[in-house]
Amino acid sequence: MNIFVSNINYATKEYELHDLFAEFGDVTSAKIITDRETGRSRGFGFVEMGDEEGQQAIEALHEKELNGKILNVSEAKPREEKPRRSFDNNRSGGGSFGGGNRSGGNSGGGYGSNNRGGNTGGGGGRW
Repeated sequence: MNIFVSNINYATKEYELHDLFAEFGDVTSAKIITDRETGRSRGFGFVEMGDEEGQQAIEALHEKELNGKILNVSEAKPREEKPRRSFDNNRSGGGSFGGGNRSGGNSGGGYGSNNRGGNTGGGGGRW
């Protein structure tokens, strides 16, 4: 069973989380999630243990104090699969920015139509 633990004091160490849950059975792993850039605790983590022991631990430890903070303990929900972000600046698809005509040439009329040949139709140009 994967158990989600939140509201963890930032100073709490993984071994403390492990030892707290070990009172209820064999703990497979205890992990406090840290910020990638700073390495500091993000205040939540996960504990893995057997189903029966895990359920007992959830019931016993939810809203209990650890290092001055009241823990929130619940069964972890399955992680949602999010589409992977692409950082290759792939700009294909999705239409054109501003809705303009990008096929080359001048579509005539409108703002900045570059209609310099006198007033011969098209209209709306600034020139």
